[in-house]
Amino acid sequence: MAEEASFRDKAGEEQAGGDERQRMLSHVRHSRILEHLSMTGSIGVTAIAADLGVSDMTIRRDLVELEREGRLVRVHGGAVLADAPASIAMDSEEPRFDARLRRGSDAKSAIAAYAATLVAGYRTLAVDVGTTTYLMAGHLRDAAHLKVFTNSLRISALLDGGAPEVYVAGGRVRAEEMSVYGPTAVAQFEKLWFDAAVLGTSGITAEGFFDYSFEDTDMKRVYLRRSGLRILLCDSAKFQRMSLVQVGAFSEISMLITDAEPPPRIAAALTAARVDVRIAPPYPGN
Repeated sequence: MAEEASFRDKAGEEQAGGDERQRMLSHVRHSRILEHLSMTGSIGVTAIAADLGVSDMTIRRDLVELEREGRLVRVHGGAVLADAPASIAMDSEEPRFDARLRRGSDAKSAIAAYAATLVAGYRTLAVDVGTTTYLMAGHLRDAAHLKVFTNSLRISALLDGGAPEVYVAGGRVRAEEMSVYGPTAVAQFEKLWFDAAVLGTSGITAEGFFDYSFEDTDMKRVYLRRSGLRILLCDSAKFQRMSLVQVGAFSEISMLITDAEPPPRIAAALTAARVDVRIAPPYPGN
């Protein structure tokens, strides 16, 4: 009996020692994960598991624990550093079109030119109102095979005399934006199906993308529902900005074209929604 008790005591000590070693190993793994993140900004589960000599499942559990502590943000296949909670600016008033066109003009020109190269080969294209979409339309004047559908009178005027066929939704005109809106416009375009749609936005956060007006938002949502490829144009000055109406979540778009890498929380949300993020190269004309 004494020998049996001694064996149980020894087994308990070994178990306790094993648990303690496991806790230490977990602590070491967490330190290594955070060290790697601080140097690179992101990690992949498979790569860090191989580096630490543990299974992918072990690393996934580590990432869950570290995310609970607010040390990182998990994304598909790995994790990124958790940025400090960033303040989100609320834009309560829509600036005039001309003022918006001048703001961040280099970034918008780069995004517009790059977007045009991606959509020029399609047959039917829906183009939203906005300054960057307006600049993009200027690159499509020679696309003879293209049919452009828009609720922007500015874009239709810009393309007037160019090669594309232009179709404008009928409805009420919002004077300052020169956009067409209302149930008639929505009903007309709701009956169509577009190869691609290009949308503008007033800002994006990790929750999704926004616009200033209820009226234009209705048409944006038509484009999202009725298009195969859904492209959002957003210069980096609009990161962490929101306005009156949330148009949609990132799961509703296919691609984001911008001029700089999004901050970690927005990047993580985009990755989780499997959005293709494209960084536009500088435009030679700038």
